Amino acid sequence: MIADRARFRHAKKIERLAGYRIPELAFSGTMLETLSSRIDYDSLDYAVREQILAFFDAFLRCNCRDSPLCGCPEKKFATKVLELRMNGLDHRQIGSYLLDEYGIELFPADILSFLEESVHVLEAIADVARLQGRDVLAKKTGDTIRLIER
Repeated sequence: MIADRARFRHAKKIERLAGYRIPELAFSGTMLETLSSRIDYDSLDYAVREQILAFFDAFLRCNCRDSPLCGCPEKKFATKVLELRMNGLDHRQIGSYLLDEYGIELFPADILSFLEESVHVLEAIADVARLQGRDVLAKKTGDTIRLIER
């Protein structure tokens, strides 16, 4: 999944703030728990604090009992990447947006790979939907594929 490849640019700053070592992977369990803990974000500079808060708001807010380790952050992140692509951004623009908005670094090749995998999954869903006579789902899936591939 794409979330497994996302790195948090400010991991070292968060590590110093937390007082213990954390991986730079944005969606690792340790990073998610650290971001959800009671850290004094006010000691960070404004831009970093805003990126962390935007990351928190976009991906870590859910009502699951096991939050933030429930899987919702990763699903929300994958959805965000797909939405950005369907809104017309290319893989480089998606990477720039994620870096500017959330401080998340992703290689453009990783984004392309994820988009390609997503199209293959959607094609399989469309094929199964057609076989089961669910034409509305097949059409909707085809429309989504076209938005991703454009």
